Formats: sequence, structure tokens, C-alpha cells
Amino acid sequence: MFSQHFFDDRERVAISLSADIARRLAAAIDARGHATLVVSGGSSPLATLNALAATDIDWSKVTVLASDERWVAEDDPSSNAGMIARELLRDKASDARFVSLYEPGMHADGAIQTIADRVSALPLPFDYVLLGMGDDGHTASLFPDDPDIESALSSQEACIVAKPPSQPLQRVSLTPNALLNAHAIGLLFFGQSKADVFAAASVDGELKEFPVRSVLRQEIVPVSTYFAL
Repeated sequence: MFSQHFFDDRERVAISLSADIARRLAAAIDARGHATLVVSGGSSPLATLNALAATDIDWSKVTVLASDERWVAEDDPSSNAGMIARELLRDKASDARFVSLYEPGMHADGAIQTIADRVSALPLPFDYVLLGMGDDGHTASLFPDDPDIESALSSQEACIVAKPPSQPLQRVSLTPNALLNAHAIGLLFFGQSKADVFAAASVDGELKEFPVRSVLRQEIVPVSTYFAL
């Protein structure tokens, strides 16, 4: 249940995607008085977040959270919260509310219920969920090599602790149960190698092989893919 959008260059992706997100957020604010936006980490969404930050909507009525987070403080260079603060929560978007998936002074396992309750208390469905995809087919922090990936993909909780051996840092991730509680999802990726992964993940197969299938191979939420080489 997805539509595909291909662009000649990455700048055009950022322009089109940011405009679509802003339109959906503004419509949600008009309809319900508030909007919620989930954004991924990594480098792929940077230009889109920069474009959004310059967009003139009522950001004071928008709540933003990450799709996943490394278990580090916000001032750590690898923090998704820190990246979102730098790239999005500035300029016209400086009044947006941010909800953290990190709890200072606690271990992830001990904090996960607090964080899950925090996410579940947000106005749902999310108005827009912007996700990325890795070369291994992961999305958010749902990694195929996580020994608990099957339980993560089927969890009814809002978020889980992820401990994939391929990653140096422990993470917290929204689950498919939470990510699919949304009005719309965008999947953003660049480059030929990820295009090949997307093609493989788009066909039938086990979700744990390519966890992004939990987004692509479902009939609950419309998904738009945004891609350029």
C-alpha cells in the first residue's frame, strides 16, 4: 500500500516532501487544533527538516518526536534529539514541542515503560511519520540482526529497547504498532544500494528479513516513498 515518487536530485525531494508534510500538519491544526510529526534520524532527512523549519505554519501547535533514539544524552553527536533540535526546531519551527525518547540518568530497560507511556499519551493517530531505511532493510531502530526483532515487530507496546549486535549503542524505537497509528507515512531513501533493498523488501517475505516490510507490506496506512540517486 504505497505510492512511489522518484526525483532527479535530492534537493527536489526535500522541496516536495517538506511541502507535503507542512500541508498535512496545517490541515491537522485546522481540523483539530494540533498536529503530531514523527521524524527519523540519520542524514537523509536533513534537507527536508531544514526546509520544514523555514515553513510558515503554526508550529506552537505541533508536537515532534523521533522514530527512534540512541541511548545517549541530547548533546551527544549521535543523538537524534540533538539532530532534530539543530535541523528542525529552529527558525519558524522553534515553537514546536519536542517529546524525547531518552530519560537522563536511567538505563533504557528501566525507562522504557515511562517512555512508552509518554508516547501513548500523545494525540493519536500521528499526522505524519517520516521514516528512513538502512542498507540492511531496517527502519527506525528495528534491525534484522536484533535477537528480539520478531517480538519487537509484533509488540503491542508503543516502543521497545533495541540491542542489535551490529550497532554500538543501545536504542529505543517506536514499534510498528505505534508507527502505523498514523494518517500518513513517508519513506525517504537515497542511492542505488537502497533502491535495491527497497525492491527486495517490497515483495512478500518475512518481516524480520527486512523490518521495513512492516511499513511497506501493510494495508492500514498509506505510504509514500521518496527517492533520488
